[in-house]
Amino acid sequence: MNQFSVLMQKEWRENMRNYKIYWIPAIFILLGITEPVVNYFLPQIIESSGGLPEGAVFEFPTPAPEQILIAVMEQFQTIGIAVLILAYMGTVAGERKSGTATLLYVRPLSFPVYFLSKWVMASAISLFSVWLGFLAGYYYTLLFFGTVEFGMLLQMVGTYSIWVMLIVSIVVAASAAMPNGGLAAAVAFAIYVILQLADGLFGTSWAISPVKLPQYATAWLTGSSDSASLAGAIGVAVLIIVALFVLGSWASRKNKAKTKV
Repeated sequence: MNQFSVLMQKEWRENMRNYKIYWIPAIFILLGITEPVVNYFLPQIIESSGGLPEGAVFEFPTPAPEQILIAVMEQFQTIGIAVLILAYMGTVAGERKSGTATLLYVRPLSFPVYFLSKWVMASAISLFSVWLGFLAGYYYTLLFFGTVEFGMLLQMVGTYSIWVMLIVSIVVAASAAMPNGGLAAAVAFAIYVILQLADGLFGTSWAISPVKLPQYATAWLTGSSDSASLAGAIGVAVLIIVALFVLGSWASRKNKAKTKV
């Protein structure tokens, strides 16, 4: 059995023990359900909350099903991304701090393979969670608001998945580079915010920015997709992911001496 298989089994058992394979998908499913359900029952929620003048009537326009799915993705962009950063901030740094990494580092270990196993497992669980969340949101959108072509949903989710993999790469690389999970989370959050600010300031002149991937994902639903810019943004995102892999592998090797014994 090669080293990658052994490390993947270790990662799987670790994610089973800390229940990440359960609670991360559960949060994304909840986020996916919340948006269509709350929008559908909003008039009843406001009415039952009380405090309205007698006879007052509020009429809410019914949102299009595409708008509901876009709102689901916006929930993932805020709460969902925060969940992923907090879930994987200690994936490398936590092992060093707890001392469990010592059991690995005393053996012949390929650090690129070690980092790859961390990244693959974190990406797999994150993507699985995001896909389940979108499917849950899609089901309730169909139930309450109408039909959206399933092919359009797949295009949106596929594009958004590249963005999720980029975020996971940032978190795992930060965890490899920082001395503890708290600092790794702070660095990952800071990079996320800086990327959003930079895109807000200069994004109009940089169509192939990977930060625009969520925007390009929603464009599949509105029929305004730009294939050339999307391909460029995906290409840049892949290059950054490769660079983060190299950085994370190097940082894992460099910081192995900081492992608590």
